[in-house]
Amino acid sequence: MSYFLLDSGNQRKLERFGPYVLNRPCAQALWRPSLPEKEWKGADGFFTREQGNQWSFHPSMPETWNLDWNGLTLKIAPTDFGHVGVFPEHSFLWQWMQKEIRASSRPLSVLNLFAYSGAASLAAAQAGAKVCHVDASKGMVSWARENARLSNLEQAPIRWIVDDVQKFLLREIRRGVKYDGILIDPPSFGRGKQGETFKIEEDLWPLLDACRDLLSKTAKFFLFSSHTAGMTPLVLQQLLSQTIQGNLGEIDSGELVIPSVEGISLPSGSFARWKSCIES
Repeated sequence: MSYFLLDSGNQRKLERFGPYVLNRPCAQALWRPSLPEKEWKGADGFFTREQGNQWSFHPSMPETWNLDWNGLTLKIAPTDFGHVGVFPEHSFLWQWMQKEIRASSRPLSVLNLFAYSGAASLAAAQAGAKVCHVDASKGMVSWARENARLSNLEQAPIRWIVDDVQKFLLREIRRGVKYDGILIDPPSFGRGKQGETFKIEEDLWPLLDACRDLLSKTAKFFLFSSHTAGMTPLVLQQLLSQTIQGNLGEIDSGELVIPSVEGISLPSGSFARWKSCIES
């Protein structure tokens, strides 16, 4: 079984991850739910931030379980922050990326920054790309490697890097490394493995400038997504347009949206993406 958004409303969302249903906060879901209250109360897991971050679970629910997505197997594990190890709103971007990778006449090298638990990295590897997966959290990179094992991709050409993203990018530039595709999903605020801080309002342009310097002359794509308030699709599109200036291609942007099975589709952030028009 895969993922489904069952319903949303009253600033919460009801989601099925494989065999288990979770009821989690969702600030943007200001509308009324579509499903009756008993459906919401029947969830296997409930997360709240009202008195500190707290989960409550049905006694039969395991600590972790696996989710199937388009040939990948991903470990789901509710965390203290209310996350579970995957952001379903990104899945259509993974599919778009896979299409670009498979359409190339040569193997592509892909850089995934702030790469979390690795779903995008595995999707790229599954499509035939060589991948560099970078995240400052050792625990998240270990989780990503476990997902690779579960997906039978432990032998895929993936570099697993635990490092501060900004420091890593500067080293790659000095080495003369180039990438054919780049994915970034920067946090509003983050910390590196040695206490380095990332603040999107201060550090976004140095990040984007470094990414531009790492694009190969025959680069195929650049994916930029964000969950930060105020980072609308138009903001991301304009930032990406200035970043890839001089590279021929087309840019589009939009909302990250999770379609619902029966209720209202859920906006969950913004994206912009550039696609090269040069054949190679």
